[in-house]
Amino acid sequence: MDKKVHELLNTQINKEFYSAYLYLDFSNYFKARGLDGFANWYMIQAQEERDHAMLFYQYLQNENQTVTLEAIAKPDKSFASHMEVLEAGLEHEKYVTSLINDIYAAAYDSRDFRTMQFLDWFVKEQGEEETNANDMITKMELFGSDPRSLYLLNQELAARVYTAPSLVL
Repeated sequence: MDKKVHELLNTQINKEFYSAYLYLDFSNYFKARGLDGFANWYMIQAQEERDHAMLFYQYLQNENQTVTLEAIAKPDKSFASHMEVLEAGLEHEKYVTSLINDIYAAAYDSRDFRTMQFLDWFVKEQGEEETNANDMITKMELFGSDPRSLYLLNQELAARVYTAPSLVL
């Protein structure tokens, strides 16, 4: 495996664990404000991010590459509104998409087709993640200012259940 590709994949493990921390922080924000459905949605999002980290971890191990775990940064933002949290989520997903694209480009440049195939799932997943984050913002814009509508949206988000990724390595 190309050295740059290996480094980027290894770094992505840390970035995915950070994403889990970030979404746990978002979950805490909503839980503290009595929005258990929103808290549930982000708790499940955190589980997904941990799974993503483990997929990168397992891929590197399957490719006989060294995995180096680094410290995970603490989320450091405070939020003044529900919308700020949702907007931060969308911005973070766009950032993760850029990271996946950078790894894909490095794999392409080094003709690492196996890594490109592995990353195909993540490219699709990031499209879904950005859509979900954008949809949350749209729903908050539509319903967030009306307490009854916010209650119903919160109930909708409370129904989300965890589903492990189906990527086979």
